[in-house]
Amino acid sequence: MTKRVTKAIFPVAGLGTRFLPATKAVPKEIMTLVDRPLIQYAIDEARAAGIEEFIFVTSRGKSALEDYFDHAPELEAKLERDGKDKLLEVLKTTYMESGAIAYIRQHKALGLGHAVWCAKRLVGDEPFAVILPDDVIAAEKPCLKQMVEAHQETGGCMVAAMEVPEDKASSYGLLDVEKNEGATMRVKGMVEKPPIEEAPSNLAVIGRYILTPQVMESLTHTKPGAGGELQLTDAIAAQMDTPEGVHGFRFQGQRFDCGSKAGFLQATVAFGLAREELRDEFSAYLQDMVPLPRAAE
Repeated sequence: MTKRVTKAIFPVAGLGTRFLPATKAVPKEIMTLVDRPLIQYAIDEARAAGIEEFIFVTSRGKSALEDYFDHAPELEAKLERDGKDKLLEVLKTTYMESGAIAYIRQHKALGLGHAVWCAKRLVGDEPFAVILPDDVIAAEKPCLKQMVEAHQETGGCMVAAMEVPEDKASSYGLLDVEKNEGATMRVKGMVEKPPIEEAPSNLAVIGRYILTPQVMESLTHTKPGAGGELQLTDAIAAQMDTPEGVHGFRFQGQRFDCGSKAGFLQATVAFGLAREELRDEFSAYLQDMVPLPRAAE
């Protein structure tokens, strides 16, 4: 029987240089999408999928991230006094109870694989999820929940996948699958950012993973690749010949790359329009900002 996935790793040690100067003082994961930081979207998605233990791989300068999940007695008391019950309920969604969250330092920037490996002792011999907060996914059923349900049938390793335009495929890790049909596909190869002419498909790996503990063992013995970084892709690829293997999962939802400025702005518009209390005013503003083509032209 496939073990239930109850642990998730959040690699949040990056410096967020693409968002300087804001990230000089504020961790990228605390940057706000409408009225919630990026990390809150990731946490909410993990909770919806049944995750009970949250492991953050951090670095220097991330204390604001740790403070965000702490209780705020003074603020809570003020909201109670002012009768702001709805805001109080929102505030409580940011709390993480003692024992549910752990922080591990990644002392050197040695890649995503190394960041995941840093949590090896906390993961133990259980399957675990990896969530990259930069990838925000809007979905009726949260992406990781979709994956956890599919993983109960397949076991092994699973990576989230989505089709991308062929001219942009070389910017992603791409999957070579046995049959490119259905939601779940057996993976027979993974290629990190290949030239367009060598791309095995346009199925790109997105920042959601369910991995076996054997991936941690592979990371322990995997040699650093380009730039001296330990590649998570290599460790996952090493599991392809196991009986349960590696599967790609084509999730239902829209992914926003909030690690880029353009993607962050696109997400802001999409999530703003999705909010009932903001939709009318925001939509009217956008229509004024983007003139419609004149019929006469």
